[in-house]
Amino acid sequence: MELLQPLGDQAALAVCRDERAALQLAAAVRRLAAPWLVDVVQAYTTVAVHFDLDRITFAEAAPVLRGLAASQDATAGPDAGKQHVLPCCYEMQLDLERVARHVGLSPAEVVRLHSATEYTIYAIGFSPGFPYLGYLPTPLCGAPRLETPRLRVEPGSVGLTGRQTGVYPEARPGGWNLIGRTPLTLVDVADGYFPLRTGDRVRFEPINAAEFGRLLGQRL
Repeated sequence: MELLQPLGDQAALAVCRDERAALQLAAAVRRLAAPWLVDVVQAYTTVAVHFDLDRITFAEAAPVLRGLAASQDATAGPDAGKQHVLPCCYEMQLDLERVARHVGLSPAEVVRLHSATEYTIYAIGFSPGFPYLGYLPTPLCGAPRLETPRLRVEPGSVGLTGRQTGVYPEARPGGWNLIGRTPLTLVDVADGYFPLRTGDRVRFEPINAAEFGRLLGQRL
């Protein structure tokens, strides 16, 4: 752990050396299942640990968190999260050719590389349940965001930009390059359905439009 500091009066923010260390720490805090623990929010190299101020203070929580961080094996990988396979219809794209031109590959090669990679969820945010997935294979990296974001991106749209890919669980404005769409429901806010969490692994499985229609609306 590089740094541990208060985040308001009911949370601690740990800054870790890299994404792997942050995933390890987040998993260790969750396993601790302490009665004072309210939530653990990991995002790339940081971990926010929210606690019940009636049960513990930052000064009391800090040595516990430092101990957990120190006990992690720097050479080990993060605890394996759940593995998810997301069907993705790459026919339902808006920017595949744009991405292909930018990276100097054919659209078919973009699809092959994108779907052949297993991604880790390093953060969830922007909108409820939006998974930030890393990292794209090197040949696919570098596509910039759209100069003018779309006012509406359809639910399930799979996008990429820079080194990352992700999925829009709900209709939202967005500026990522859209290369496909999954038919699955990834979020139901009213029902409290959020199946994805940081540390989970995601792989995309190409499907055609007919299969998209058959699976539309099913939950992950």
